[in-house]
Amino acid sequence: MEDEKKDGAYGTPQKYDPTFKGPIYNRGCTDVICCVFLLLAIVGYVAVGIIAWTHGDPRKVIYPTDSRGQFCGQKGTKNANKPYLFYFNIVKCASPLVLLEFQCPTPQICVEKCPNRYLTYLSARSSPDFEYYKQFCVPGFQNNKAAAEVLRDGDCPPVLIPSTPLAQRCFPAIHAHKGVLMVGNATTYDDGDGVRKNITELVEGAKKANGVLEARQLAMRIFEDYTVSWYWIVIGLVIAMLMSLLFIVLLRFLAGIMVWVMIVMVILVLGYGIFHCYMEYARLRGEAGSDISLVDLGFQTDLRVYLHLRQTWMAFMIILSILEVIIILLLIFLRKRILIAIALIKEASRAVGYVMCSLLYPLVTFFLLCLCIAYWASTAVFLSTSNEAVYKIFGDANTCPLNGKTCNPETFPSANESRLCPGAHCQFAFYGGESAYHQALLGLQIFNAFMFFWLANFVLALGQVTLAGAFASYYWALHKPDDLPAFPLFSSFSRALRYHTGSLAFGALILAIVQIIRVMLEYLDQRLKAADNKFAKFLMTCLKCCFWCLEKFIRFLNRNAYIMIAIYGTNFCTSAKNAFFLLMRNIIRVAVLDKVTDFLFLLGKLLIVGSVGILAFFFFTHRIRIIQDTAPPLNYYWVPILTVIIGSYLIAHGFFSVYGMCVDTLFLCFCEDLERNDGSQERPYFMSPELRDILLKGSAEEGKQEEVEE
Repeated sequence: MEDEKKDGAYGTPQKYDPTFKGPIYNRGCTDVICCVFLLLAIVGYVAVGIIAWTHGDPRKVIYPTDSRGQFCGQKGTKNANKPYLFYFNIVKCASPLVLLEFQCPTPQICVEKCPNRYLTYLSARSSPDFEYYKQFCVPGFQNNKAAAEVLRDGDCPPVLIPSTPLAQRCFPAIHAHKGVLMVGNATTYDDGDGVRKNITELVEGAKKANGVLEARQLAMRIFEDYTVSWYWIVIGLVIAMLMSLLFIVLLRFLAGIMVWVMIVMVILVLGYGIFHCYMEYARLRGEAGSDISLVDLGFQTDLRVYLHLRQTWMAFMIILSILEVIIILLLIFLRKRILIAIALIKEASRAVGYVMCSLLYPLVTFFLLCLCIAYWASTAVFLSTSNEAVYKIFGDANTCPLNGKTCNPETFPSANESRLCPGAHCQFAFYGGESAYHQALLGLQIFNAFMFFWLANFVLALGQVTLAGAFASYYWALHKPDDLPAFPLFSSFSRALRYHTGSLAFGALILAIVQIIRVMLEYLDQRLKAADNKFAKFLMTCLKCCFWCLEKFIRFLNRNAYIMIAIYGTNFCTSAKNAFFLLMRNIIRVAVLDKVTDFLFLLGKLLIVGSVGILAFFFFTHRIRIIQDTAPPLNYYWVPILTVIIGSYLIAHGFFSVYGMCVDTLFLCFCEDLERNDGSQERPYFMSPELRDILLKGSAEEGKQEEVEE
């Protein structure tokens, strides 16, 4: 009775079908409406890209531009001999909107050299230094106004601070100094008698500007590190790719041995990490300043400072020790399940061996993802650089009827507006635009991000269905490899595109909606950080957690739904339902096999990432004496090391994803095989005898253990 209830609760088990021989070839198109929606969305996406490319100018990101949109230091322009950009008020660059618009909302001019001395406009006006000061005023400035009018109209900066060029931009070192401090539009200065005004406001403004400058300088130094180390980063990634490929090939022939070697090597790599951290911790004993705590030191842009603290190495040692203990305990408690998982990995190795071209398919996915990322990034840059400098008329609201209207600063003095509003000025207002296009920029950016998520998920779904169809063809071949189709991977790929583009788009759309909601929640969370509302923060944390869990569940469900689509050719909803019910009917086997194999593959990724990461660390820190002079000089050696580590993980994940998809496909096929067949001569199992003996034995033991616990 319990079995009947269980079957009723989670669907009806598959019945024996003598005509079923694996992936169905006679199938029809599924989820056509979603396919049409995807095509229409792609057409709209292309239209958005064309509009963005028409209005945007990515040179604004690379080359500095003044407030009138003219490039600095470019041949053929009036600023050809002025390569550096000078900001009137660098403090305004602290706005987060700068990241979206790539412009600071303050007047900017191109200059030949950055300022090299402290001067205020008031002090320079009546001194010989005024000729030097004038080169930092707007082009064509005539000293025929009162000082207050000049500062009000933004003709000259209120103060000059010694600056150094970085990426063709003048960045000052903001600090308290006799002569000047600048906050907002106000300038106060020391008159030489120690008289200082608005000191609290000035110090806060200086700190804010200094934080912005440090962040920008950090970004530029990181960029410089990439320019001198990109060649070695590529070599590190190539090494990671070769190691991943070698590991996969060895796994094909020596699956059992390689899994145990992988487990031992991970334990040894973590053990070496613990030993290295202890040696560094012991070496720093007694050195001056090494006992400073991380809390007292605070955040430093130069991360190398932390490596001179004993507490840093102690933290690393504790983290690695905890990770080591967790892995060892998991291996002890999962030792029997690991044996079962190894049997499934061996079968997956045979399947990959018969479909060797499947190892190259991640390159196709990688290429398509690169296209999606390139299109999204270029469109985002073009959209972000579509803003223009907007000038408005500023005058007396009572006497000027055009106050607040847009104007052209070049033609304003001779235009009719200046006669209608005597005393008014055409000043820089903000970066943006007042057309319908400029008002829709935020919406276009959101649409750009949404389409990126949709297309990226579609590419991943296409890869999963393609691999699932190829490996399902292997499993359901009764006489392997004689019953395998000639080109299983190509056949599966063509079936997916021809019949199931709509289903793939449907699954990718659901995931994209959840992802864009998560992005919007992150945006709202950043906006709410300034507000001291604990309930709002609690609610936001709960929502972020719920949608994170929802995304993980949808990914899991989609993955198994795509396997059912590859086998049966049903629509997305039917496939998701059948896959979910099939997994629930075999929930014990899911816990035993699926997650244990995921754990073993994770260890394989960690082994490759750890090995390449250690090699990169010794190379970029000049600790390999043989090639000590080969490593490039760097501002922050952690920049290429982290890049190599992250890239190595992505490469290893790409190769192991083939095995992961193979294991998941074989597992679902195995569950279907148990329901359809009984192992008799009339209804033989399609699984190999070795896999049948180990899996059925392990499943029986798990079932008995479950009954004892109940």
